[in-house]
Amino acid sequence: MAPPPPPLAASTPLLHGEFGSYPARGPRFALTLTSQALHIQRLRPKPEARPRGGLVPLAEVSGCCTLRSRSPSDSAAYFCIYTYPRGRRGARRRATRTFQADGAATYEENRAEAQRWATALTCLLRGLPLPGDGEITPELLPRPPRLLLLVNPFGGRGLAWQWCKNHVLPMISEAGLSFNLIQTERQNHARELVQGLNLSEWDGIVTVSGDGLLYEVLNGLLDRPDWEEAVKMPVGILPCGSGNALAGAVNQRGGFEPALGLDLLLNCSLLLCRGGGHPLDLLSVTLASGSRCFSFLAVAWGFVSDVDIQSERFRALGSARFTLGTVLGLATLHTYRGRLSYLPATGETASPTPTHGLPRAKSELTLAPDSAPPMAHSPLHRSVSDLPLPLPLPESALASPGSPEPLPILSLNGGGPELAGDWGGAGDAPLSPDPLLSSPPGSPKAALLSPIAEGPPEIPPSSGLPPATPDAPVAMSTWGPPDHLLPPLGTPLPPDWVTVEGDFVLMLAISPSHLGADMVAAPHARFDDGLVHLCWVRSGISRASLLRLFLAMEHGTHFSLGCPQLGYAAARAFRLEPLTPRGVLTVDGEQVEYGPLQAQMHPDLLPFLHLTAAPAFYGQQPGSAHGLCLLLLLHNSWLWGSQDLFRIVLTEAWKG
Repeated sequence: MAPPPPPLAASTPLLHGEFGSYPARGPRFALTLTSQALHIQRLRPKPEARPRGGLVPLAEVSGCCTLRSRSPSDSAAYFCIYTYPRGRRGARRRATRTFQADGAATYEENRAEAQRWATALTCLLRGLPLPGDGEITPELLPRPPRLLLLVNPFGGRGLAWQWCKNHVLPMISEAGLSFNLIQTERQNHARELVQGLNLSEWDGIVTVSGDGLLYEVLNGLLDRPDWEEAVKMPVGILPCGSGNALAGAVNQRGGFEPALGLDLLLNCSLLLCRGGGHPLDLLSVTLASGSRCFSFLAVAWGFVSDVDIQSERFRALGSARFTLGTVLGLATLHTYRGRLSYLPATGETASPTPTHGLPRAKSELTLAPDSAPPMAHSPLHRSVSDLPLPLPLPESALASPGSPEPLPILSLNGGGPELAGDWGGAGDAPLSPDPLLSSPPGSPKAALLSPIAEGPPEIPPSSGLPPATPDAPVAMSTWGPPDHLLPPLGTPLPPDWVTVEGDFVLMLAISPSHLGADMVAAPHARFDDGLVHLCWVRSGISRASLLRLFLAMEHGTHFSLGCPQLGYAAARAFRLEPLTPRGVLTVDGEQVEYGPLQAQMHPDLLPFLHLTAAPAFYGQQPGSAHGLCLLLLLHNSWLWGSQDLFRIVLTEAWKG
């Protein structure tokens, strides 16, 4: 087998050609495709000295397709790309660019040229190698990956399903990904589904919600008898919840600027469309009862866990619930006595490194496998496949301006936009997908599952899932890798462990860099560093100083404040023994039984779907803590309509 071609420089042209425009007739463009961008230069009617929109970074491209005219006399083929550039105010918006391949006399030749461009662009987006001899054909593309989407329709402020329908599903379709979607209906529903799933049918599981749904999925995979095979299943997250900590870390890792809300969702969706992945460390947590669960985010005790659980009553506020909970927690600040012991990491430093960015790492996962396993689907309740759900496009990109026909609809089977109904108007004929590129060679048709049904759930007897149980407790794992670094809970620790005892305001054991979408608690952490990052705050800290710490977390600069009560250690395992009779412990935001616990990090345990580019965006110094806090609170206060209470609580928080 011939060795792969050497990597190309970012400015090396891969393809170059001349295209017409659509729907406007007349302008001509020169297109140049590199490994990083599509360069567009207008040739006629007059070349632009400074072309607007002349550079389309591939990081903003979700996918592409080839189209053909429905007019029999049109011999041109069409090449369409879907992009999500930032507008003037920084928000992303969907845009399409369609170019006309008309350099040859016959449609077949023009179609081959359009497919060559679409195939090359798709290979670049998916990280697939291009042949060095220049022969670029659709046969280079594997079949579309099959994704299982799990959506919590009540995530965040109840916008998860609306965002999924209006943004996620169209973008996934534009990328040519195949999917099935299930709405979860109760606590631990996702865990039950994953435990009984035939994993050979899927190439990845993606949660569309906050961090809690991914917690269920990971623990469901690790609570299977075949957990050693189950943990090879790639997982991903698209943030639509209140707490989007892992998505914040993914967003930074992908090279994007910090984002919240819909912008964060679009950034993570772009990364998912491009494929690729990276191993994810998981923390095995053993509780006082001997039960075990797995964490991808954080174990919290004290102030952080108090805010997380007590702010549940403000869930209707979305992410603003944590702002309100933090201020209320400052007004009634508690301390907790406890003992923290940990196994230091090799070469541990006394404080985090000053470098706040995350290093680049090579992707270790290809989203699409080489061959397709048999399509024998398991029963899936309340599911939507990628075939029967058409969604209206945000804009009419592929119909002529004077068209009397309905707007285009998006076919969610990985095809391109098409017009509902036959063309009967004047002007340019509409375009329809080219079936040869819409369905790559060897691509099996997705099985048509039942659409989402209203009413109470009816779980098929063959699914093997237990009936719904309201107020179900957080389930624990009985399988998974052994904890070889941990002695039994309650027995003495080895002499190479370090113990810290005293009164604490909070203790946090975090794996990724982010504690929230906009809170960088461990700016030096990496997804695969094999470490758990321990942060604690001792008693004696003033409310104002604690508030400054949390405000500095927005930029990951809290360790540079020189707070004497703030402690840090990088560890491979730890044990926490609360000595205060009452308190709250959380694992990934889920409350667990209160009492002693211990945990060990398992490096590279699970493949995670995202990209691995990473410039740093957290070097700025925060402004005045007082001014920033007041601005933040007033900005969010309209959500619940009581600015006076914010002012009162803020005044109380600053006392001391």
